[in-house]
Amino acid sequence: MTERHTHVLRGCTPSPLASYLKGLGLLRVLTACDPSLKAAWIGEHLQLDSAESAATLRAYLLDHYMPTPILAPWNGGSGFFEKDNKTAPQAILTSETPRFAAYRESLGVAEQSLRGMDRSASPKDQAKTQLLTRVRGLLPDVALDWFDAAILLAGDGAKFPPLLGTGGIDGRLDFTNNFMQRLLDLIDPSTGHATKKSSAWLDLAIFGCPAPGQDKFKIGQFSPSQVGGPNSSTGYTSEGRISPWDFILMLEGALAFAAAAVRRGDQGRGGVLSFPFTVRTTAAGNGAIGHTDWKDGKDGMTRGELWMPLWSHYASYNEIRSVFSEGRVALGTRPTRDALDFIRAIHRLGGYRGIDRFQRYNFLRRNGKAFLATPLERVQISTNPQSAWLDDLDQDGWLDSFRQFSRGANTARRFAVLRKQLEDALFELAGNDPTPARVQALLVLLGEIQFAIAHSAKAREVLRPIPRLSEAWVLHADDPDSPTFRIARALAGLRGEDGKPLPLRAQLFPVHPRINAWTETACTSKGAHNDLSCRVRLHTPTSGDLENDLIALLNRRLWLAERLAFKDKPLQSAAGIDLDDLDLFLRGRDIDRDIAALLPGLALCHIPFAPDRTAGKHRAAIGFALPALLMVSDATLRRRLDAGDEFHLPIPSGLIARLASNNPAQARRAMESAWRRLRASGLNPIGSARHPPELLGLSPRRVAAALLIPLTYGATSALLRAAIFPEASAAASHEPAQDDA
Repeated sequence: MTERHTHVLRGCTPSPLASYLKGLGLLRVLTACDPSLKAAWIGEHLQLDSAESAATLRAYLLDHYMPTPILAPWNGGSGFFEKDNKTAPQAILTSETPRFAAYRESLGVAEQSLRGMDRSASPKDQAKTQLLTRVRGLLPDVALDWFDAAILLAGDGAKFPPLLGTGGIDGRLDFTNNFMQRLLDLIDPSTGHATKKSSAWLDLAIFGCPAPGQDKFKIGQFSPSQVGGPNSSTGYTSEGRISPWDFILMLEGALAFAAAAVRRGDQGRGGVLSFPFTVRTTAAGNGAIGHTDWKDGKDGMTRGELWMPLWSHYASYNEIRSVFSEGRVALGTRPTRDALDFIRAIHRLGGYRGIDRFQRYNFLRRNGKAFLATPLERVQISTNPQSAWLDDLDQDGWLDSFRQFSRGANTARRFAVLRKQLEDALFELAGNDPTPARVQALLVLLGEIQFAIAHSAKAREVLRPIPRLSEAWVLHADDPDSPTFRIARALAGLRGEDGKPLPLRAQLFPVHPRINAWTETACTSKGAHNDLSCRVRLHTPTSGDLENDLIALLNRRLWLAERLAFKDKPLQSAAGIDLDDLDLFLRGRDIDRDIAALLPGLALCHIPFAPDRTAGKHRAAIGFALPALLMVSDATLRRRLDAGDEFHLPIPSGLIARLASNNPAQARRAMESAWRRLRASGLNPIGSARHPPELLGLSPRRVAAALLIPLTYGATSALLRAAIFPEASAAASHEPAQDDA
């Protein structure tokens, strides 16, 4: 068995982009020396698994490497036009070494393509497209990888992947002429031998070994720290210092993108979307980009994003090239379009073709027409994807529609801010475990977005309400230690009755209770005159003060129950709170702000049935029990009291208003009316009409607000036992009937 060697390339790291591409370039070039060569990203460095020793691989690069013909006769500065530096192209063209044979042939073809053209300046527009078509038709196969990596010829003209600028040029820096100049730093064109410094420069580039005498030259967009310019060193300006091998291997590595650009171009999607692992810029997950810095293209601040794959299992160049050739990550049935799509897609896949990480880069404009490949975060792909529930926001295309609307030139700025916050939240959740804190924060944000849309006539014309979210959202948001969550969940689960839905979201927002549409839209459509929900206004304006809002919502629900001829009180929920949570709510307002923030977002969700039926450890407050029992549905009371179908417990008129007044005298009248109503319905409440139970320090207004909060079955039973069934109420059972009036 042939001995294998492991080579740790400390000069090849996932960032900057120049170093990543250098690693790809080494794998590509050295495969000609060792066809069994494989590579993997282990930690922060590229490692090679080879049948050859390090000395053999070094010798191949120094003495046998034959450069890929990289040239751009369509660009100014490429060495083909009157004002260009022609030294390097001419030196290669007139060389005799076999190492430049393919290069000489390609340069000759380029000259042939330009024959008869005006060389005073590079061609523009249609003339440039015609030249590109002619050049690609004449170039030898060995040069086509470069052409296809730099340019995609589509039906509507040429398109340029951000990786190689605009066809091999970044601002005024032509990559190809610089590539040829760097080759002459490494290879003597007359003999083909390595230059004196080539060996030391190679060790610097590959192994990170110190090397004296690094030259000063521009590397362009690929390495921001080495690009030079103001503030890049301790002085006022600096020029980039790197090994020529860095530049050479970097461009060789970029050729891995060649076939993918051609294949994906067939899909007819223009711009940066036609290239592998390349998406439109989004500010999601990146604090360096503001909510307005999203525009791609020559007039924008960015030129798209690249997500460079990292793999920790050894793979050959052909295997890696196959991944790049496909270069397609889909979100459901559609290709990813921006970073938010991309991160959601890769985590849903739970791994992609052996890739376990991606290094994200954004091409940000630095000055003029030049850009920098700025490294952003590195994303570890989840092996146990749990973010499919986020797809609920894609229903009816809502998420895309909202993001597009928020970018409108005439759209209120608050929508752009909300979009950035939403993108950041989704970006974080797509790649991390959905902790209750993260999911609750997202629900709070969605509630704010729904309110913002509801209060904007322009937004309502364009956007539908946020789609109904599945139970998974509630389950992920569930914090077993949070009474705030349990109270908000119980309220969010309020519903109507069969055939007459009255979800809380239809009160908080002007939405139809059955369909995901604004009331004004649903109630002006054909057949709306037969819709009971369109005959009365369900929406209940809120103030942001939880106590006030709960009282307003309760009053409105009871009024709606009358107008819509409900058979029972619309105060039931799939979830309830126990006496411990109830006591916390009754005793103070410390948790009001958190409940008010979370409630609108939870109201957008399907609330799952909560199996907890316990009463809690606190004793039932008898003063609260009397009015609270009046809010319990007749159906629940019939089951609990074993009463017949005729049993009905109505709510006395003015009860809630008297409690909400917070006036002690009015509160006492409310308690008296509650006692009489219970007695009139055949129950034996504790106390008497003249001396009903007191609230004992509870705020009457707080009690009124708490009446809307659904209770667990156990808590309801505890209230019944405290107010109706205890032995102390036996005397009350003999009260004269006239006191029950």
